Amino acid sequence: MSFNIGLSGMRAASKDLNVTGNNIANAGTAGFKQSRAEFADVYASSVLGTGKNPQGSGVLLANVSQQFNQGNINYTQNALDLAINGNGFFQVSNNGALSYTRAGYFGTDKEGNLVDNFGYNLQGYSVDDNGNIQTGQVSDLKIQTASQEPKATTKVVQGFNLNSTDIAPTDTFDRDDPRTYNSSTSTNIYDEQGNAHVMTQYFVKDPVVPTDPDSANRWSMHVLVDGRNPQTPTDLSSGTDAAEMKLLFKPDGSLSTMSAGPGLSYDATTGLVSLDGWKPAKQDSAGNWSLNNAATGGSLDVKLDMRGSTQYASSFAVNSVAQDGYTTGELAGLEISETGAIFARYTNGQSKVQGQIILANFANVQGLTPVGKTQWVQSFESGEPVRNPPGSGTLGSLQAGALEDSNVELSDQLVNLIVAQRNYQANAKTIETESAITQTIINLR
Repeated sequence: MSFNIGLSGMRAASKDLNVTGNNIANAGTAGFKQSRAEFADVYASSVLGTGKNPQGSGVLLANVSQQFNQGNINYTQNALDLAINGNGFFQVSNNGALSYTRAGYFGTDKEGNLVDNFGYNLQGYSVDDNGNIQTGQVSDLKIQTASQEPKATTKVVQGFNLNSTDIAPTDTFDRDDPRTYNSSTSTNIYDEQGNAHVMTQYFVKDPVVPTDPDSANRWSMHVLVDGRNPQTPTDLSSGTDAAEMKLLFKPDGSLSTMSAGPGLSYDATTGLVSLDGWKPAKQDSAGNWSLNNAATGGSLDVKLDMRGSTQYASSFAVNSVAQDGYTTGELAGLEISETGAIFARYTNGQSKVQGQIILANFANVQGLTPVGKTQWVQSFESGEPVRNPPGSGTLGSLQAGALEDSNVELSDQLVNLIVAQRNYQANAKTIETESAITQTIINLR
């Protein structure tokens, strides 16, 4: 009996050494979770139980459990390195076979797919053509590396202040003579091919008319696009006069009403101003106008929203300006938020959501089956995966440009080595002692 007991102890100590050695070997493996050998005693039993004074029959390896406590976050220089700070696993697909990992070595393959260092596809929520995340549809994530298509300007939102103390110019408006207007500003707008066009607005204070109390708060705005009236007449050469409209402010300085002249129109219901029939045009060295390109078969519809403008006794200033058009852009970089949203930045100053990484969690993470490559697969004991974006519920957040270190504590593992070695030696001594006793019995005469 003692031989078997000692032998079981040596086997247990050897397995403990194997588990500890594996932990030490993976002390530098990103996303690795250390294991712990768990042992149980053995008692021989019969039909009627173990008896009144049972003797032990040795030891057995009950389980090798993995410890899923958090590893340290180590920041790197790779934007696509990802670390999970909290609960959850990355879900990766190898031709449809799903596995789960905490190792965040990710990059792109030649087709733009987000893959780990084994070529497995990182999964998450995709986006539609309008950049809206399609929640609930888990698929392989892919970065669109193609150039971003241009977008024609449809709306310009402005907020400016006109100086109420300005004096009305005495001469008729002339864009080439700054003495004939009080202030001006320019904004880029874009056609359907991504060509930039300069929209310039000139503001002229109207003369004060004693019989007209509103005249002190009235301004004329002249608009040119690329130096010509945005309205496209039949004869392009006649389109050099600026479009014009009137701006009337309330006594408190807020914008009251607008009235449009040639080249512009005003919708009192929406409060928006439209550039009537604008087509991109250019002027040659001889001063002749022609269509700039074939960006559109008809006119471009651009709306101006100036409802946030004011007239106060302070210098002219453009407080805010935004327009929704842009030229073509090349992919300049990627950013991944704590919630897993993947943002692509382009050289035209635009950004676009490319998808959202999801994390998976299990009711019993100890039930996951390790398959190597710092990955686990679902088992019956683990239960079904629950998938959600990072930061939702009890799931952890993402740290981009970082990796989670192994959670192995080397000092603890080196002490375990000493303990396992002593256990092995002690059980070997049990066998040696039993052997001596047996030899004594054999030598009896």
